[in-house]
Amino acid sequence: MKREIVISIQGVLAAVGAFLSNKLGILFPLLSLLFTAMVVDYITGMLASKREAIDHPGDPNYGWSSKKGAKGIIKKVGYVCVIAAAMILDYVVVKTAGQLGFQAPASAIFGLLVTVWYLLNEILSIVENAGRMGADVPGWLCNYIAILKNKIDTEPQENN
Repeated sequence: MKREIVISIQGVLAAVGAFLSNKLGILFPLLSLLFTAMVVDYITGMLASKREAIDHPGDPNYGWSSKKGAKGIIKKVGYVCVIAAAMILDYVVVKTAGQLGFQAPASAIFGLLVTVWYLLNEILSIVENAGRMGADVPGWLCNYIAILKNKIDTEPQENN
């Protein structure tokens, strides 16, 4: 009985994954990576806060708190809302262009850029959290991630 339930759940998850992959295209693996990075960032942030609390006992400025955790989760929900808004903008641009007789160059422009921007933000945060935990982090890695993120911010403006 238990095995059939597990197989049924796996089947449903596979079907949902296939459906979303079909509908979202390139955004699906990027969104999957982003959601994974969000979870890893949250966990590494908690661990880094715990490490800081150990290093600064009795100092209320350090350590994990439910207030900080809730703010982090709310911020990540905000990311999802912005990505959804960018995907809606993509849909409107593609449909409007089609109605006007133009061919849009891609079906996911804004959603893709916003998702990659947030993914880079999460990766940078994970690396910074690792540094707060005491891991040696190569400075060039943080710089490279920041440069990529900045490139997304400035690239469209340079073409105008």
